[in-house]
Amino acid sequence: MREQIFTFGQYLHRKFGVKVSKVPVSISGFTCPNIDGTVAKGGCTFCENDSFSPSLDRARELKGFYLNLDSTANPHLEKQLQQLEWQFTSLSKRLQKENNAEKFMVYFQSFTNTYAPLETLKALYEKALSFENVVGLSIGTRSDCISDETFEYLSELSQKTEIWIEFGIQSIYDETLERINRGHNSANVKESILRAKSYGLNVCGHLIFGLPGESKEMMLETTKEAYALGIDSVKYHPLYVVKRTALANEYTRGEFEPIDEELYCEILKEALVLKPLHVSVQRISAGIDDESLIAPLWCKDKNGQIRSINKALEAVGLKY
Repeated sequence: MREQIFTFGQYLHRKFGVKVSKVPVSISGFTCPNIDGTVAKGGCTFCENDSFSPSLDRARELKGFYLNLDSTANPHLEKQLQQLEWQFTSLSKRLQKENNAEKFMVYFQSFTNTYAPLETLKALYEKALSFENVVGLSIGTRSDCISDETFEYLSELSQKTEIWIEFGIQSIYDETLERINRGHNSANVKESILRAKSYGLNVCGHLIFGLPGESKEMMLETTKEAYALGIDSVKYHPLYVVKRTALANEYTRGEFEPIDEELYCEILKEALVLKPLHVSVQRISAGIDDESLIAPLWCKDKNGQIRSINKALEAVGLKY
């Protein structure tokens, strides 16, 4: 009999006693220092900038406001709060119907969701926590975009509700981070994860397999380092190429070859074997089933990915 991999859904069910689903929200007005030009230009090479809200031009327009961390005035806040409520209401109803969810985590997903004045963050986070049947927040951000002041505030919130920070680790190799135009180095990622843990916060780390120039050994070394830093949960992603990205240009010029499904499954299998038992898994793959996907085509079929992954996991007595 194969052993079931410990999932984030299982973690939440054990803690709250009911089915808990994450509700992803995307708040207009948030941007990223790698898009607005603060630390780099153009975003990460795999990031389809204009697929998010706001547009790149709008992100740059808002740059001055969001970099003024002493400011408490936000003329866009009321609209953001309304947008947050509309998204949560719509998606939570669907999750309740489709997944039998009884309680929810609000997941601030797109862009960098700590890259704003603290008063803006407080208003948005506390609004999210006020919704019916919400048990906590998961906040996606970059390691170079969270201050001690924000850490302290989130630590206070964590005393009364479930708080998670999601960091894009991606790779521990600086040459890789530079090649994908990440805008920070691996030391910054390590420091931020350790700071989050020192504040008593739960951390989910995002790992990308198939980054340009990386070998299987490099990907697994990143995985080992992420575990060693004390992350509490993990998301594994294959790198895929979408239109309107710098990576798409590299692919067209023959400078980048996407990871194939067999290798991805092999690396993922080894990563899961290495994973500490208490670290929950939130995602084991990712894909996109629309016309923006260029390569690899196996990322179109999410069900097929799960079948291939489970076939690979059979060899080590695991299942997802």
